[in-house]
Amino acid sequence: MSLARHEIELLAPARTVEIGIEAVNHGADAVYIGGPSFGARSNASNEVADIARLVQHAHRYNARIFTTLNTILRDDELEPARKLIWQLYDAGVDALIVQDMGILELDLPPIQLHASTQTDIRTVEKARFLQDVGFSQIVLARELTLKQIRDVAANTHCAIEFFIHGALCVAYSGQCFISHAHTGRSANRGDCSQACRLPYNVLDGAGQVVAFEQHVLSMKDNDQSANLRALIDAGVSSFKIEGRYKDMGYVKNITAHYRQLLDEILEERPELQPASSGKTTFTFEPEPDRNFNRGSTDYFVNGRKEDIGAFESPKFLGLPLGEVAKVGDKWFDIALNEAQQVFGMSNGDGINYLTLTKDVVGLKVNVAEAIGKTGRIWRVYPNEAMDTLKDLKVGVAVNRNGDRAWENLLAKKSADRRIGVWLNLSDTADGLSLTVIDENGHTGTATVACDKQAPQDAAKAEASLREHVGKLGATIFTAQDVSLNLAQPWFVPASAVNALRRDAIAALEANRAQAYQRPERALPVEPPAPYPEDTLSYLANVFNHKARDFYARHGVKVIEAAYESHEELGEVSLMITKHCVRFSLSLCPKQAKGVTGVQGTVKAEPLQLINGKEKLTLRFDCKPCEMHVVGKMKKSVLNQIPAAPIQFYKTRPSA
Repeated sequence: MSLARHEIELLAPARTVEIGIEAVNHGADAVYIGGPSFGARSNASNEVADIARLVQHAHRYNARIFTTLNTILRDDELEPARKLIWQLYDAGVDALIVQDMGILELDLPPIQLHASTQTDIRTVEKARFLQDVGFSQIVLARELTLKQIRDVAANTHCAIEFFIHGALCVAYSGQCFISHAHTGRSANRGDCSQACRLPYNVLDGAGQVVAFEQHVLSMKDNDQSANLRALIDAGVSSFKIEGRYKDMGYVKNITAHYRQLLDEILEERPELQPASSGKTTFTFEPEPDRNFNRGSTDYFVNGRKEDIGAFESPKFLGLPLGEVAKVGDKWFDIALNEAQQVFGMSNGDGINYLTLTKDVVGLKVNVAEAIGKTGRIWRVYPNEAMDTLKDLKVGVAVNRNGDRAWENLLAKKSADRRIGVWLNLSDTADGLSLTVIDENGHTGTATVACDKQAPQDAAKAEASLREHVGKLGATIFTAQDVSLNLAQPWFVPASAVNALRRDAIAALEANRAQAYQRPERALPVEPPAPYPEDTLSYLANVFNHKARDFYARHGVKVIEAAYESHEELGEVSLMITKHCVRFSLSLCPKQAKGVTGVQGTVKAEPLQLINGKEKLTLRFDCKPCEMHVVGKMKKSVLNQIPAAPIQFYKTRPSA
């Protein structure tokens, strides 16, 4: 393995620059953030000048900033994208996260390129191709098993990135077109309408209802907390947290959680090292379950499992709080469970419960009062009239999905990140010299001319010198050791020592900044690596001529246009997913040949998903164990003319 493989990177998301700064403060080795456009999150954009401010903060810790430029681009967007890339490079951004291969055909600065999750990397061949065309880091499909990850890592030398936490797209990333087909909003252009979170009736081939109003395409949230060591052993070096739409509290909490877990592993394994500088301490104990989540799953990392879906509700039910103990006309009492008695309740908490028909009823707590001295019973005055709270009765279980005390805790300063330094104070002919060496080997030196007097109390003078030299509270450093290389522990004015320390630290910061090197861009191999296939359908998301030229240059003979080009008029696969509804409903032929359903024996195929007037058909490809959700573009969308329509040759044009 190369040294780069020994570096372990915690990669955190940021919706805003302020969140990005806190991600760094809470231990992220790298942060990914959207720029002003083309970032695949329509409501998470940031100006270049703001990103430059984040870059400056991150680089103080040798942490890196990656900017997402991972939408597919129209021809008229290529030049604005090229200009933006140069602006981001000038702002100090370390890498671009890219989906559209047309970008590789542009005049680019020497900025590192990372393959976005939308490039859909499921095979060794696809991974090696992307490496050979110039990608330094690739994020593998979330559906891969440890063995598949290990195979990719063993056959490539680029950095392997993998999602370890957050919301899961049910589709292979980049392979979902339901949003565009039904609404005209393209997931590949950062505007997904999230059809996967809707409730569906599932009908079998005979029209029987197999599942009623179930969110059968809604996955639980990804949580690889228990698999980090195995993922490292498989070859993963960058551990990615999902969440560019998430709030500050989420990013603080989840980043801190994985920082602690990875630090434990780094302590155990000296052959590994963090990808940035410093150690982080926290004023809170990270608890991932207290943030929005739909339950947790490690998905397919350890093979297919039955319990990966959040079928009952895509909402956040929160943590079990207790149960209803008494009901009044304007209030009700909750008997808290043992785990929650420690925290109690607060005005403004969000709570919920399930009705007899499993509907979620959510409400806000206007006032919460402890009843008695034990902290077990709390009287809640809700923001809803009691007679509107259906099925709220004694014994009903209550969850808390909005914890005001927790939110207030994370709204404050909640982390301190410090870089270890060693300080050496020594004599000069007319004063003192201070040299500071940091954990990365950088130095800063300053001198001061001052009057040095023999002390009346040597021990007190030495203690005073050590105290003032090591006083680094207002900096990003922490003293690991202070050594005094002096003829004797002089009595020196505190103002002189403080000035000396400030100048030495300023010199160290300047030298760290000067020594920082952005990662180099990988050069593509020559002659151009052939693409693993010679035919590309709409699934390749080719939306501009530069992307077409890229694939043609790499040997592809047939190149169809992206689905957003409106050239696919009939029924097609609108989603391809490793999740299988048939398996989840115990209808898989490998599970049983016949299963009794709601209205008798189920005829398994074709299954259909019905939501209002929307109808989707499920087809199953058992050899790779995948499901296709089939449908066609609505007329209202089909009649929309793409903003920059393009006509593609079905075969490569002759020269």
